[in-house]
Amino acid sequence: MPSSAVLDAAAGRSSASTIAADMETGSHELTVRGYSGTKGRGVGKCITSAPPFQAGGHRWRIQYYPDGYDEESADWVSLFLLLVVDHGARSNGSNGNVEAVFRFSLLDRTGQAVPSYTLTSKKQDFSTPKSHSWGWPKFIKRKKLEESPHFEDDTFRVSCHVTFHKIRTEESPAHFLPAPPTDLHRHLGDLLDSKVGADVKLRVGRETFTAHRSILAARSPVFRAELFGWMKEQRAAQVRIDDMEPRVFAAMLRFMYTDSLPEIDEGDRRVMAQHLLVAADRYRMERLKMICEDMLHNLIDTGTAATTLALAEQHGCHRLKERCINFLKYPGNAMAVMATDGFDHLMSSCPSLIKDLLAKVSP
Repeated sequence: MPSSAVLDAAAGRSSASTIAADMETGSHELTVRGYSGTKGRGVGKCITSAPPFQAGGHRWRIQYYPDGYDEESADWVSLFLLLVVDHGARSNGSNGNVEAVFRFSLLDRTGQAVPSYTLTSKKQDFSTPKSHSWGWPKFIKRKKLEESPHFEDDTFRVSCHVTFHKIRTEESPAHFLPAPPTDLHRHLGDLLDSKVGADVKLRVGRETFTAHRSILAARSPVFRAELFGWMKEQRAAQVRIDDMEPRVFAAMLRFMYTDSLPEIDEGDRRVMAQHLLVAADRYRMERLKMICEDMLHNLIDTGTAATTLALAEQHGCHRLKERCINFLKYPGNAMAVMATDGFDHLMSSCPSLIKDLLAKVSP
């Protein structure tokens, strides 16, 4: 009778065994620099990454087809994963059964996978000579890639993530449940909401917020100086914060306690990201500032590029500034942006930037 625990009648003890599918993973990042020079080789012609990378005890390469894998995918970039097979192992069958699930992702400028260009395979068998290579003939259309914000300076990056399951059986020793993931953020959020132990009030506009001096000081060197330094706020029962909207301060305060932002309506994301970036720079909260930069980076268009560039220049956001300038380099974008009210604001607020900008975007 099948059972995870079998009674040993002679010894009067129970035993346990385990069937486990252990997961092994490996990943590799491929950069295609000078993309334009890789095109024109012809349909079905691939460029193979080198040297091979290791994953699951096997060696692998990425096959990159800049002109498509076949005639049907001639307008696409094709990507395949190739198992590198040792010729001696192939003849005597020592490669064994090689089954894997793999994922290709286009990467954004921060190295994060772009969800709309992330494809995951089913479990594939790489063992037979005819199946050493699997992938997608239609990974991304060349036109879409070339117009993508993730394609910069004739360069793009993709990642390949490979997952294996190895089955093993063994006798099971006594074990304890693993510790759950941290929920510190939840406890601190509850502390903020409950106001237990709160010892400072912050007046923002017509609203008053209650918080804990120690947490504010831990999260912001500016608050640390105000509340525990020689500044007057350390003795004040209430600290006044000017030039900030209450809803923006509420979002920043929530981030201080939980390291995450509250839900923001889609139509309000750009404005909130702009205000939060200014607040993060004011209170020297670098992680929040980078999060806001990334939010604004994904919202750049002809209507927002000028105001976003002005914001980036005024608050030292070098990555965001570079992204705006790259956007203006696309044909037609510069003229469309110059016709907006935001460009007038850019000229009045950052006049020294205009000369440098024109030099970079001029043909």
